[in-house]
Amino acid sequence: MLQLRYTQVDVFSAIPTRGNPVGIVHCDASPSDDFMFGVARWLGLSETVFLLPPSNPEADYRVRIWSTLGELPFAGHPTLGACHAWIESGGVPRAAHIVQECGIGLVKIRHSEQIIDGSIGCHLQAPDSRPVATLAFMAPPLLRGGPVSHELLALVCKGLNLEPGSVLDAEWVDNGAGWLALLLQEDKDVLAVLPDYSKLSGLAVGIIAPVESQPIASASLFESRAFIAGDAVPEDPATGSLQAGIGLWFSRRGFGADRYTVRQGTCMGRLGRILVHREHGEVWVGGSTTTCISGTISAPERHEE
Repeated sequence: MLQLRYTQVDVFSAIPTRGNPVGIVHCDASPSDDFMFGVARWLGLSETVFLLPPSNPEADYRVRIWSTLGELPFAGHPTLGACHAWIESGGVPRAAHIVQECGIGLVKIRHSEQIIDGSIGCHLQAPDSRPVATLAFMAPPLLRGGPVSHELLALVCKGLNLEPGSVLDAEWVDNGAGWLALLLQEDKDVLAVLPDYSKLSGLAVGIIAPVESQPIASASLFESRAFIAGDAVPEDPATGSLQAGIGLWFSRRGFGADRYTVRQGTCMGRLGRILVHREHGEVWVGGSTTTCISGTISAPERHEE
């Protein structure tokens, strides 16, 4: 029986256990696919990451990311959670940015501190004014973008119990998990959605709207939800990959302020806060990360690649 180091990190909330958890299994070599998939299904989290030595000389470390449905080339909160675990275990970046190697390629990550004022409440819901350490990744290029067909949009609206006329815009924003996103008019429309997963045909769908009817071109606060039909965790409490894809879409269309915050997980009792920042043609997606569980995980003997 193997004893592997295990870390569970809460991502996208300044308050531990109120964001999105990700499991990190620390390995000195890549286990077999069957081993990793088995562990991910047993843990039952939205994603489990296997943290590995890099194979690319430009990378600081490598990750393989698994959901309960299979391996993903990229995912947002696992990227930040894995980086947090890597730093906490003594990792030191080779350059100004930390570089993660994953299925989609190399992803840049940076570490910073942001002053969070508990009185404004619209950022990370910290209880007082204090510096909060955040990690942010640069949004990778989309694997699929562009408009959603009328036929597919009609199917998605039926699955979300939405009237097609309530959708202001819809685009593919897929950077690894298959996301498509709908822009709705107000945050109350996002919170009112009652998904019927049986009608979503295995799709990964995100919805987003500005809070309190802010003009879309300058909105600084959004409400969002993410649904993955067929997954063990069908609604995700805070989704970095979705917001990275939406961030690229919004940047191209001129939607949102150059710095905006996305609230997610409200309907689940979570306090997900995702910070999106556009600069020099790049989109950065970040938030707080906190280790909530640290120890070892017992697993049967693995077969390495």
